[in-house]
Amino acid sequence: MKTPKVFESEYRFCLILWEHEPINSTELVKLCKEKLGWSKATTYTVIKRLSERGVVKNENATVTSLISKDEVQASEIDELVERTFEGSLPAFVASFTKRKDLSPDEVAEIRRMIDSYGEG
Repeated sequence: MKTPKVFESEYRFCLILWEHEPINSTELVKLCKEKLGWSKATTYTVIKRLSERGVVKNENATVTSLISKDEVQASEIDELVERTFEGSLPAFVASFTKRKDLSPDEVAEIRRMIDSYGEG
């Protein structure tokens, strides 16, 4: 099943939800007001929109996610690689590493990830 699209403002909402779930919708409204400056109506609109797309569930005033942070991030990367790099992950990595200085620890971590991928 394809991961539903989560747009930027929705993603910021989801970050709050993932950190606090399961959470009462009234408490979630308070957190969104505090962290995002959203009104109660905006928060409930986002909950409804994400519920309709299968990203969150709101049952008995308790909101939980149906999609994990990892799933959303992976879907965004897949879309970026497909759209911008014609589906080529090596082209994406090459472009990324040309623009960003990686620390030796980051390089070692990426090497470990690639090595472990080859093993499994």
